[in-house]
Amino acid sequence: MPALTLQEKLAVLSDAARYDASCASSGTSRRDSRDGKGLGSTDGNGICHSFTPDGRCVSLLKILMTNFCIFDCAYCVNRVSSNVQRARFTPEEVVDLTLEFYRRNYIEGLFLSSGIIKSPDDTMRDMVRIVRTLREVHDFRGYIHLKTIPGADPDLVAEAGRHADRLSVNIELPTEASLAAFAPEKDPAEIRKHMADIRLRREAAGDASHKGTQAPKFVPAGQSTQMIVGADATDDATILKQSARLYGSYGLKRVYYSAFSPIPDATAKLPLVNPPLLREHRLYQADWLMRFYEFSADEIASDGNLDLAIDPKLAWALQNRQHFPLDVQRAPREMLLRVPGFGTKTVERILSARRHRGLRYDDLLRMGASLRKAQPFITLADWSPGALTDSDTLKAKFAPAPTQLSLF
Repeated sequence: MPALTLQEKLAVLSDAARYDASCASSGTSRRDSRDGKGLGSTDGNGICHSFTPDGRCVSLLKILMTNFCIFDCAYCVNRVSSNVQRARFTPEEVVDLTLEFYRRNYIEGLFLSSGIIKSPDDTMRDMVRIVRTLREVHDFRGYIHLKTIPGADPDLVAEAGRHADRLSVNIELPTEASLAAFAPEKDPAEIRKHMADIRLRREAAGDASHKGTQAPKFVPAGQSTQMIVGADATDDATILKQSARLYGSYGLKRVYYSAFSPIPDATAKLPLVNPPLLREHRLYQADWLMRFYEFSADEIASDGNLDLAIDPKLAWALQNRQHFPLDVQRAPREMLLRVPGFGTKTVERILSARRHRGLRYDDLLRMGASLRKAQPFITLADWSPGALTDSDTLKAKFAPAPTQLSLF
């Protein structure tokens, strides 16, 4: 069989990388190249688009180093027993592709993952070689996100963290029982240890030495992980509680949720159809509530799955009508954050403005509040919800799916 061309490898390995959702470029510090030195900047087939917290869309070259893998994870299209076309980049090819794509203004950074070849150490060694060459030989200053391999030598992971902006360690499935059933070669304890080591190194990098000098940076954009949703019977409540533990224990920047996609020649244990994409969206909304709105996982989904008809913030408000309507002029910050239609910026504007004057309906409109959702849950000097109080009526009002998905 003739060897694949670079373009053919790119087609195979960029397609294989689309199953990894743990890809973002938020939270990094800038490596500015406006001084005329270095190549690339974090702002400024295989290309994915990610969004930073300020709304900027950035383009990344998203590829696998190889889709060969010694593991046989049932949910993975690249498992060793899968009948898929295989390809493998050399480290030099990945470096050349990254630089060429950047020079053509196609990308602003690299997301690199890989199947496991030979051993975790062998795989990690080649991935580190790629990022080291980009940074030290070519002075590349674009964003780099590296998926690391649990079980690899900690020294290799430490070097990866000195060059990458973000590292990800995917736990894949939300429970140990599911991982044992679908990926018995993976060790949950080893994955947790890997995450803990990255957290400890990040914390050490934030401490000044006894001489007052700062330690070298280590993954300034933090670490992330991914969970596959719908490959097993795990419900949303369990998934969100696992996410809360991961955020608390390992200081993760993001947990990504990836709706399971049926794969060829799959085991009978896997579902034949993919879960509703809206379920993935609801999990992201719930995750946002935990990270920015001071909700706990138990409050959002104490048992079972999230309501697909309405967003989780509205669902909570309808289940807890005893807290509403809320007097916007006097309510504490933690309760204002729970009003459907109020975002974090709106709440901060309310808190700032009401120190100086009484707020009215039009004031909230100017602050960016979505009053269509907020109306039944608030009172103002010139607004009372009146008859807008019945939960069933409100759920029916907001249940129709919007033409464009939004967070709240």
